[in-house]
Amino acid sequence: MARALLFQLLLLTALAAPSQGNHLGPTSRLRYSRFLDPSNVIFLRWDFDYKAEIITFELQVRTAGWVGLGVTNRYTRVGSDLVVGGVLPDGNVYFSDQHLVDEDTLEKDGSQDAELQRLTEDAVYTTMRFSRPFRSCDPYDQDITSDTVRVLAAYGPDDTLKLHRERTFVKSIFLLQMIQPDDLHVPEDTIIHDLELTDFLIPEDDTTYACTFLPLPIVSKKHHIYKFEPKLVDRSETMVHHILVYACGNASTLPTGISDCYGADPAFSLCSQVIVGWAVGGTSYQFPDDVGISIGTPLDPQWIRLEIHYSNFHNLPGVYDSSGIRMYYTSQLRKHDMGVLQLGFFTFPIHFIPPHAESFMSYGLCKTEKFEEMNGAPVPDIQVYGYLLHTHLAGRALQAVQYRNGTQLRTICKDDSYDFNLQETRDLPYRVEIKPGDELLVECHYQTLDRDFLTFGGPSTINEMCLIFLFYYPRNNISSCMGYPDIIFVAHEMGEEASDSMEGMMAMNNVEWTPENIKKAEKACKEAQQTVIIKTIDEIVENTTGWVPEITPTPRGPCSESSGGKVEPQDKAPAGFRTAPVALSGSSTATPRRLPLAALLLGQGAVSWLLATLQSRV
Repeated sequence: MARALLFQLLLLTALAAPSQGNHLGPTSRLRYSRFLDPSNVIFLRWDFDYKAEIITFELQVRTAGWVGLGVTNRYTRVGSDLVVGGVLPDGNVYFSDQHLVDEDTLEKDGSQDAELQRLTEDAVYTTMRFSRPFRSCDPYDQDITSDTVRVLAAYGPDDTLKLHRERTFVKSIFLLQMIQPDDLHVPEDTIIHDLELTDFLIPEDDTTYACTFLPLPIVSKKHHIYKFEPKLVDRSETMVHHILVYACGNASTLPTGISDCYGADPAFSLCSQVIVGWAVGGTSYQFPDDVGISIGTPLDPQWIRLEIHYSNFHNLPGVYDSSGIRMYYTSQLRKHDMGVLQLGFFTFPIHFIPPHAESFMSYGLCKTEKFEEMNGAPVPDIQVYGYLLHTHLAGRALQAVQYRNGTQLRTICKDDSYDFNLQETRDLPYRVEIKPGDELLVECHYQTLDRDFLTFGGPSTINEMCLIFLFYYPRNNISSCMGYPDIIFVAHEMGEEASDSMEGMMAMNNVEWTPENIKKAEKACKEAQQTVIIKTIDEIVENTTGWVPEITPTPRGPCSESSGGKVEPQDKAPAGFRTAPVALSGSSTATPRRLPLAALLLGQGAVSWLLATLQSRV
């Protein structure tokens, strides 16, 4: 009887203890997937538990040899982490957490922070499924963040762990996607409407901005656009840099035909309120189930400006294009009408970036205190649910920071590993509220080590931009809120004479761009007074001024416990705050779990008490 009681107590203790590690088990459906190589040999599925900060990967490769998956950075593969595994001819498996000590050599990590869930091999594929923490304490493990992640995949023809460059691939992926399109509602009465150019002959110039004005769908009652996707033509697909759809005010007088958006005819630059946008690397985007773009009411726009940016760097002749945006709309109304607010550095040549800069920061300020006056009606609190980041080739990182009453409130969105070739609309993990009177600051980080000339703000791909588009509800009439620094002040700080903005801009060509002067110019741009330009859908423009506030870096969460010890000053807590998943050893594919310390102590205490009780009865 006593032995039975002891066994039951131990069993209950074990069952009551919460398990550690990934909540996505070996058979759980993984919501996201992507091919990682041009030949579609390497297929990746993944999913994550955002609260537990655990991500699960499943790598499937057409090989009978080893496979590997990890994370690398923009500049070098040295130091990249790579989780490798395979199945030996005798059926035993091998699996380990490794890193690259040079471009070709792997070395096993001292701390094994990846947990194997399944590793199989059949006549076609080797499939490896494992989980790992977003951030372990092992200095050799790259963090999984809400930034763009450069995923490294590799495999071999046999079980010899040797890197082959022709079998090693890097792909930029936004891993921590908050919403999976398959989980969203698709209305049964969906109607498709295309906004596109028709047989447009792409000029042989490096950069072309082609614009035309098109009507939105004519409907007898209110509908919501709930999804959009790019329409790209095969031959011209690589030339299309971005596509934007701008809503026009209903009082606007619009031109006909197709012309240069920012050329001799200023009418083709009318309409500046973005409603949807796509850029290189992006895919389709479906809004959350409670928001949509309203059409069909007297307050809704009836026409749009379609803008397509072409980059014909090879100056190819005779290429015709019919690209555009496909919209999906429905009569099943959503709860909220959405809008888009454009933030950043006002795009024109006062925005400059020195050559040979390891790092250069630019800032664009937005002050919302005039929003209500310009909107013509009270502006409800803005609820931001998504965003799109945009720079050109020199961009390395962006962030939007929110301030209230002079105090930094939060970082709304950021990407410290921005990739020009992966620009897509992203959902926030939670909705951010912006109140009238808040200030919003966009910071863009650039690198121009490969340039011998000044880079100016402008429309060309070799120019630069610093823009963040916030997707929000409920919609108001404000289309953009962007800032730029006093260039005359900057010129004077650099020891140059300037009496107007044009002279200030031209004076930058006279500066000798040493590392010291680069930092001096960055400091001057940050300390200069900013002019803030606010624009409405009806092209009403108001200016105000302000100063760039300081940005306090957001502290990172603690790393998961391991024997490594990756602890840095900006961490919220020292290493060991959470327990890492247990790595699998040997050839078994089972998934052992470690009981929490509290459960073990509880069990030990219960056993001691029970043994003492039993002994007292003997």
